[in-house]
Amino acid sequence: MLKIAVVSRYFPSSAEPWQGRSAYQTIRALNSQANVHVFYPELAYPSFLMPRTRLYQGLDLNYAPPDVNVSYHEYPAIPLISRPFNGPMAARALMAHVRAFRPDLIFGVFLYPDGYAALQIAKKLRVPLVVMGIGSDIHSLDRFGAVYTRKVLEQADFLVTVSDDLRQKALSLGARADRSRPIINGCDLSVFRVRDRREARQQLKLAKGASIVVYIGRMDLRKGLGELVEASAKLRRSRPDLQVYMVGEGPDRPQVAAAVRAANAEEYIHLLPPCPPDDVAIWMAAANLVTLPSYMEGCPNVVLEALACGRPVVATRVGGIPEIMSDSCGRLIPPRDAEALCQALDSVLSAEWDAASILAHWSRSWATVAEELMGVFQSVVNLRGNAK
Repeated sequence: MLKIAVVSRYFPSSAEPWQGRSAYQTIRALNSQANVHVFYPELAYPSFLMPRTRLYQGLDLNYAPPDVNVSYHEYPAIPLISRPFNGPMAARALMAHVRAFRPDLIFGVFLYPDGYAALQIAKKLRVPLVVMGIGSDIHSLDRFGAVYTRKVLEQADFLVTVSDDLRQKALSLGARADRSRPIINGCDLSVFRVRDRREARQQLKLAKGASIVVYIGRMDLRKGLGELVEASAKLRRSRPDLQVYMVGEGPDRPQVAAAVRAANAEEYIHLLPPCPPDDVAIWMAAANLVTLPSYMEGCPNVVLEALACGRPVVATRVGGIPEIMSDSCGRLIPPRDAEALCQALDSVLSAEWDAASILAHWSRSWATVAEELMGVFQSVVNLRGNAK
């Protein structure tokens, strides 16, 4: 059985239990086929320099998500100033712990700083490295991040991306075509499944006859939440039964709340805190549609989960979204276009949708993802072994 050391901060923690759900589910599924341990590198800022936007004040190093072996390790950092050094510092903090685990392979999820730290550790331990790009680690590169990300892409034994669109961008940054492939995310089909809408609304105490639009994700204006507020305010004029629920947490929550107030929309646009996956599935079941008007994406789990729940989706034509949906299960629109978003929401709310047909369009489990990843891992380990 392969021993796999995962190096990533894109993973649940006591501070952000909703963070890195796709990585968590993938690794959870991998556990049935390999001996996996997650090494989570956490930035430790001096208390007097703690960023005001930081969502938490400290990390519980004993936190343990179910069914996964994980350890949390802090390393010193200074906001913005230390960013060019975060990768090497994370590698230094993790090195002894990963060495003691004696892995056959290192899996770095998120390319910088996590993937760069994984690269340094893999070189030192002389074991192969597979890295995964998830979206923002390729889409949103600053000057320093770009330099280190290119090194990871060029020197890793293999690159996995969560969409082909992301793989193409990685190739333009130096990744090799013969050492990369997309593996699209899955979802927990035991949780995200077709349910009765009326029962879900009763459980959440929502109006039976309302036209309900649900957004679930990070409170980040780059997710198109400003446009969603604007589109909802316009649509409400012709649809007085419209109710919009935004479920999640993030740095731009105050700005989103301000936009809702400016539109006098508090009566029908509701900002709710994040919730566990089981409750996410209930929200999706209760919805007429799920929306993700994001500016950029890798392979968004919320779209996969909504389709598994048999709910139509209104999303932007960005990243890997066109690879997993089409007009047969919702509407694709350009980003940053509130008018197009308004029209698409209205179109989907006006149409009849068959949950079984939407489910049939896309249904993919985390076990399938893990099986495909294990194929990559075993191939890389065998290739490295044959080269010795």
